[in-house]
Amino acid sequence: MPILNKDMTLCISLAARPSNIGTRFHNYLYDALNLNYVYKAFAPKDLAQAVAGIRGLGIRGAAVSMPYKEDVIAMIDVMDASAAAIDSVNTIVNNDGVLTAYNTDYLAIAELLATHKVPADFTVLLRGSGGMAKAVAAAVRDAGLTHVSIVARNEEAGKALAGLYGFGWLAEVGPATADLLINVTPLGMAGSEESSQSFDDATVAAAQIVFDVVALPSETPLIQAARAAGKPVITGAEVIAIQAAEQFVLYTGVRPSPELVREASEFSRSQ
Repeated sequence: MPILNKDMTLCISLAARPSNIGTRFHNYLYDALNLNYVYKAFAPKDLAQAVAGIRGLGIRGAAVSMPYKEDVIAMIDVMDASAAAIDSVNTIVNNDGVLTAYNTDYLAIAELLATHKVPADFTVLLRGSGGMAKAVAAAVRDAGLTHVSIVARNEEAGKALAGLYGFGWLAEVGPATADLLINVTPLGMAGSEESSQSFDDATVAAAQIVFDVVALPSETPLIQAARAAGKPVITGAEVIAIQAAEQFVLYTGVRPSPELVREASEFSRSQ
């Protein structure tokens, strides 16, 4: 990485519980491609001031993580179609003081559903109702999956998300089963509820594919249980590599090769 200098372009992330995954991913690619950029993670104490800082300091871009994906909308100048369609933001790009919001989570989920060949007639239990859950629900709907239940204890948020896409709503998983299980909650996340399994063993046993969006660790209790049961899995590590690569393109205008993306993803998890 170049020595810090006055011409260096800064990109950041805003998260309640920041990790080094994005930092290591982006900085690895900056170094590999000889770009005069640096990436730094932040846990903002005041979100509005943090977003104002992006504009005021000329920060090129920012990744936006839970729980800020909907809260930043009021602070943005332009909503790209990818974010406007689901009212959820995971990327901000600063063009000469004009802040444009994108959502690369949707692109990642859509790509993974396609590459893992998830059948359109699968039944789905999607646990979660926040900003990331909106991106997942939209990608699931657009992949042709219609037999979907949103599982959310927050009745208002759960029913609202379900209503957007014509899905059902459940307060708890209970005895329900499905072909595809998707966790989009902090259950299993390091530093939060890392010992919690978002779907129990019986529900996992009845599934065909298990998908956990949690990226840290990628081997969550849910993914471990699914592997033990012999189920195909889709991990948060796969999600974050795709969405971060799309963010990288938005920030730099450079598309790294698939080989470089794989290397960066592996490096981001090596420590």
